Amino acid sequence: MNKPHIVILGAGYGGMITATKLQKKVGDNEAKVTLVNKHDYHYQTTWLHEPAAGTMLPEKTRMPINSVLDFRKINFVQDEVVEIKTEEKKVLLKDGELDYDYLVVGLGAEAETFGVPGVKEHAYSKWTVNGARQIKDHIENCFAKYNNQVEKEEGLLTFVVAGAGFTGIEFIGELSERVPQLCKQYDIPRDQVKLYVVEAAPTALPGFDPELVEYAMNLLESRGVEFKINTPIKEVTAAGVVVGEGEEIKASTIVWATGVRGSSIIERSGFENMRGRIKVEADLRAPGFSDIFIIGDCALLINEEINRPYPPTAQIAMQMAEVCASNLNALVNGGELKTFKPDIKGTVASLGGKEAIGAVGSRKLYGGTANFMKKMIDNRYLLMLGGVGLVLKKGKKPF
Repeated sequence: MNKPHIVILGAGYGGMITATKLQKKVGDNEAKVTLVNKHDYHYQTTWLHEPAAGTMLPEKTRMPINSVLDFRKINFVQDEVVEIKTEEKKVLLKDGELDYDYLVVGLGAEAETFGVPGVKEHAYSKWTVNGARQIKDHIENCFAKYNNQVEKEEGLLTFVVAGAGFTGIEFIGELSERVPQLCKQYDIPRDQVKLYVVEAAPTALPGFDPELVEYAMNLLESRGVEFKINTPIKEVTAAGVVVGEGEEIKASTIVWATGVRGSSIIERSGFENMRGRIKVEADLRAPGFSDIFIIGDCALLINEEINRPYPPTAQIAMQMAEVCASNLNALVNGGELKTFKPDIKGTVASLGGKEAIGAVGSRKLYGGTANFMKKMIDNRYLLMLGGVGLVLKKGKKPF
């Protein structure tokens, strides 16, 4: 009898935890497991605001996949996914194709532009290791150029972050913490640097407790960040952004952090979707497919209590991966399929330096306590992924 072939697309939080669990649960003689990923490394998306601002080396966020997974148990294919042919049970890759019996789609997210003109041409919107490196190099280049100009270029040291959600706030937190060092390094008065956060929604950090949001905004404003809340961006140009009723902010750096959508591969493959996301069944399978699981950013999951989708977080992706691996094991070896229900343990946002805010249960956390909790959450993921060794090698020091 042929062993079933389980193919996992994407080595993000969901794909990596699924593969890690399957290599423990499913024996070599029970199923063949293949992981497909564009790069031969996995990276921590939730850390990318740090290398983007230059407060962490980009290499710190990534780890070789073979340092975490046992390639004797998991077959690894480094390639780019082009399309899923559901009727033929095939995955088309840039350099080949794969047949599958069971498929796990964990292809991650893409930047959501909301149709704003000029984003792809003039903004930094790629939240990847290389994208973060590009932002960091550009910021440093702006500072390096400034003192060499006789006629100062308008907006050269103006930095606009589009979006006051998690990514935008964490990035501006890191950048506002680093700006004084850059000013000192390049001999530039601090008042020459302008930092803006522009948000279309009526509040920063939507969904966060208002007291925590106020703490975060006050702290960031004390570091020179100016917020434009309830102000949509109408256009991104080579010279800056047009906001609200036509006001122009001249800026050489626009960092796009307005939120994400699911993978365009979902749309290309003919699934019923909303902005690249599939509304999954209770067992995480795609509606109408007994052989395809959708996890992470590509899965749309409704929080019935408020009738809104859960935000696509690493925490939920990891929990999905555990249920997905368990359900695949049940399909291969027999057993009951589990229903997925998110267990939100808490949410913490870093604000740069030793500052953060968070909510764990009914407790509100501020400052150093929240920062400690944030590092513990990051280290817990590393522990789940690769044990104590990985925490010692890649983990963050709590103090």
